[in-house]
Amino acid sequence: MDLKGKIINFLGDSITEGHSVVDLNNRYDNVIKKEYGLKECYNYGIGGTRLAHQTIPSVKPRHDLCFCGRAYDLNPDADVIVVYGGVNDYISGDAPIGNWGDKTPATFYGAVWFLMDFLKSNYKSKIVFISPAHVCYNGVVDYKPSNYPTKIDDALPLVEYVKIIEKTAKEFNIPMLNLYETLKINPNDNKDYEKFTADGLHFNDEGHKILARCVGEFLKSL
Repeated sequence: MDLKGKIINFLGDSITEGHSVVDLNNRYDNVIKKEYGLKECYNYGIGGTRLAHQTIPSVKPRHDLCFCGRAYDLNPDADVIVVYGGVNDYISGDAPIGNWGDKTPATFYGAVWFLMDFLKSNYKSKIVFISPAHVCYNGVVDYKPSNYPTKIDDALPLVEYVKIIEKTAKEFNIPMLNLYETLKINPNDNKDYEKFTADGLHFNDEGHKILARCVGEFLKSL
């Protein structure tokens, strides 16, 4: 895909919003806009948000503005819609994992299906999903289920959430960038943690530049 002159919507969480970025010009969507010649990019990032509905309201109501609800409000003229999320479902979301075949945002399986189906049915844009990358944050290490008190007994390691997104994307024929496998940043490594992240979850300015190249090259390859 030639990105020059394209309009892209970025629907995401705190990483897309730019948490921990000192200069917003270094936020990954803005870097992509500059380096790949986008006409415009629209940022729909809200920190703490999840794909699935939250059963018990969060302390901060803003965190419960799930992706499925916000999908109604995207710029309809965008050439591409990029959805980058799922890490907050893994870390703190209390929705059940659910099962293959779920179709409502009440479970993680269902939320992923609902969101993909809604976007493909209601927008002419090309739909692209991005999975979470590795995480080592506030006592949570991605190779284990999150130990947050909001989690329920069916919580899984992060890679299983990635697999659910990947499996559903294949059903809808939606391209998915698997950052868990491809992003060359792993905060479980102390050097990567210090050099590219603020806290093991949110990328710093240098981390965003690497993320931007990874996302930009993937979009170019489509």
